[in-house]
Amino acid sequence: MRTSLPQTSHAVVYAAGLLHDLNAAHLIAHLPAQSDHPAIAWARAGLPQVCGFADSPALICPAPIASHADGAIFALNALAVSAQIGIPHSGAVLLGERARLLKLSRQGRISAGGACHLLPTANGWLAANLPRQEDIAALPALLEDDTATDLAAAASIMRSRDRDDLIERARLLGLAIAPDPASPPAHAPWFTRKLCGPISAPTTAAPRVVDLSSLWAGPLAGQLLSQLGADVIKVESTQRPDGARAGNAAFFDRLNGSKSSVTLDLSSHTGRQKLRALIHSADIVIESARPRALRQMGIVAEDMVAQRPGLTWVAISGYGRAEGLENAPAFGDDAAVAAGLTRLLRLTHARRFFGGDAIGDPLTGMHAAAAAWASWQQGGGTLITLALADVTAHAIGDAAYRAPAALRQTAKKWRMIADVTSKLYDLPQAAMARPNGGDTTRILQNLKIAC
Repeated sequence: MRTSLPQTSHAVVYAAGLLHDLNAAHLIAHLPAQSDHPAIAWARAGLPQVCGFADSPALICPAPIASHADGAIFALNALAVSAQIGIPHSGAVLLGERARLLKLSRQGRISAGGACHLLPTANGWLAANLPRQEDIAALPALLEDDTATDLAAAASIMRSRDRDDLIERARLLGLAIAPDPASPPAHAPWFTRKLCGPISAPTTAAPRVVDLSSLWAGPLAGQLLSQLGADVIKVESTQRPDGARAGNAAFFDRLNGSKSSVTLDLSSHTGRQKLRALIHSADIVIESARPRALRQMGIVAEDMVAQRPGLTWVAISGYGRAEGLENAPAFGDDAAVAAGLTRLLRLTHARRFFGGDAIGDPLTGMHAAAAAWASWQQGGGTLITLALADVTAHAIGDAAYRAPAALRQTAKKWRMIADVTSKLYDLPQAAMARPNGGDTTRILQNLKIAC
């Protein structure tokens, strides 16, 4: 198949691979015949605006990442061929929609969103993602130096420190700091699945999704499922609502506009009991918390799947659930660096910079939706784990192993193709998100959960 399809079918080949991985190869016939060229998909998504340096022309990525995003949506459409289809026809557009809404621009070694920085250490480079004030406040503890009171001071001190030691200490402190690897990361599958409970018989009813996730990847997965007809309930803590609510309202709507909203006091025994009841009513659960956060509330994913026949539990994190990594924090930009994206761009353009806007988040959200829907169709009983870094590395694909000369040649050809592309994809339509907790009483009453 890889040799018989033209170059404009990168997305189709990728989608076929996803369907094969999801035990749904019989649906390959439902994929389109071809798709946009990778350079056209990259350009029409608006990604050149957030790839490169502010003082120079936009640069192009020589890996077909935008086409692979299209492929994830193609696979989801094929999986849901009999469902109510309302998802975007382009996955690439989802890679660039936040940057377009917020009018972000390329900033070289600073991410388009401004929170992540590429910084040198004594023995390599790292990506430090510090979006919260408490992250900056933790820098003196990270460096064991009271003078590291801001990023500039910390960056100066990091130049003389061991990179791996900094990353290990950062993870203990809950800081999202990742390596910019000198070689491609070790291969890992884009998702893992573990059968933890009984499967259920097929049903024609739309699934109920309990979305416990926050920020971007998980909410996007839930939104895509809602656009397929799923009944999606967004659940937030009264003490700690989704941090994205404080950001751009239009972007929050795009990730949550088709969901009901429930808030619970998760610091109380009663609130946790209600959460357990909601989970027991679900066909799919999406969460993006570190496992220990839920375990501290007595909620263990494997146990919940074992107790609820047919449940699919989708766990999204930076690096997966392996021991030593399961509680390591990550956001889309630093996870993409860890996946080798900045390395690839440096080999191509001889400069180190960010490519795209937190690109690991939307990539993972689209892949998570496909994995969740496939598992539900197949009877559930499964814990599915997706790591931002692994999904991004999978989307980079074989380009990670190509020689610099070949990468430069590809970038040169693709740049010429991208330069003739002027029309951007239309941004998807979005309903307004429900007020925080606006459906709590109705949902709990409908599910006969004591209010």
